[in-house]
Amino acid sequence: MAGAEGPAGWQSELEPVVSLVDVLEEDEELENEACAVLGGSDSEKCSYSQGSVKRQALYACSTCTPEGEEPAGICLACSYECHGSHKLFELYTKRNFCCDCGNSKFKNLECKLFPDKAKINSGNKYNDNFFGLYCICKRPYPDPEDEIPDEMIQCVVCEDWFHGRHLGASPPESGDFQEMVCQACMQRCSFLWAYAAQLAVTKASVEDDVLALNVDGTGDQEVVKSENGDYQASTLKEDVPEPGKDADKEVKAEQSNEPCTSSNTESDLQTTFKNQNLNTGLQSDCKLREFKAKRFVKKDTATYWPLNWRSKLCTCKDCMKMYGDLDILFLTDEYDTVLAYENKGKVDQAADRTDPLMDTLNSMNRVQQVELICEYNDLKTELKDYLKRFADEGTVVKREDIQQFFEEFQSRKRRRVDGVQYYCS
Repeated sequence: MAGAEGPAGWQSELEPVVSLVDVLEEDEELENEACAVLGGSDSEKCSYSQGSVKRQALYACSTCTPEGEEPAGICLACSYECHGSHKLFELYTKRNFCCDCGNSKFKNLECKLFPDKAKINSGNKYNDNFFGLYCICKRPYPDPEDEIPDEMIQCVVCEDWFHGRHLGASPPESGDFQEMVCQACMQRCSFLWAYAAQLAVTKASVEDDVLALNVDGTGDQEVVKSENGDYQASTLKEDVPEPGKDADKEVKAEQSNEPCTSSNTESDLQTTFKNQNLNTGLQSDCKLREFKAKRFVKKDTATYWPLNWRSKLCTCKDCMKMYGDLDILFLTDEYDTVLAYENKGKVDQAADRTDPLMDTLNSMNRVQQVELICEYNDLKTELKDYLKRFADEGTVVKREDIQQFFEEFQSRKRRRVDGVQYYCS
């Protein structure tokens, strides 16, 4: 209240009021985040025996492999058992990685969980993240010298982390995107621009002096502005062949060679059937070709993608070969996404969770179970009535209030036990 003064007023201004519900919700949120990141990884067994794990929580040990040494990554279990007192960099999760703990990169350490490892895991990929550096600015996170509040976003292709302000295009304000592909990866995988024009959360817009290019180099178009202000495209190279165009020519050629008949029924049906077959045969099953047929713009920026955008990628033979050549076959795997990994962690953790009250009850005989349930119901009822007084008066529950309640509850319990035999109804 505006005119409040005195110790009580100062107390309320200096100490923010946090409800028990707020504390429980925050604790649950932190627990869910931990389950999402760590739940899909084994905390007791080294993951090396699984080979190259599709996706797992990873760490880098600055104590064992400092900057200047060869980069190395360790699994969740080894971070606990073998590097518990070391300085670690949390790498969140990375794909297709085999635990390095104790191999030749660790000169003075043997893995306690799986010592019999190969000297090198040749299939692993490393970047500056393994030395605690991120983004194109190659800075640590959190950065004590960076006073600009900014979130870090992981590229789904290279798996490096980037500041939002260093991606060439700011993240959508709505935050309604699931994955991001950084600038460098968009340049390397330029075919994605054809998809981005239709699928990305922030669609590429047509601008002056921008070159719209088809992926295979054919049908490149320069976007120009007409006198009336509309954007038009002038062809720079040969146009992309229109599906079925050559088929029509072939059908006409066949028709010209066929003898004319007075009855159109049978010949027309044959011609129509041939036309459909030829069109079907020549029309490509490649989704990428369909996306390339539409005008799109290539920029030097990152792109942001919605949920399930990967399912729209073409999986024809030629495109799969292209993905293999670019080493991005994982884009066609729905279980490769971080979201799928997080969901797996949550499900696994939920299945492993046990109710401590139920565990305690199961270890008791029938009489003890009844007594415990009675005590629990008494505690629940009295605590509810006690807290209701504070709610009705609009006052804050303090630590000493809770301590006083339990002291009085224990005192009442002792009086009941020392007096007559207590029965619960």
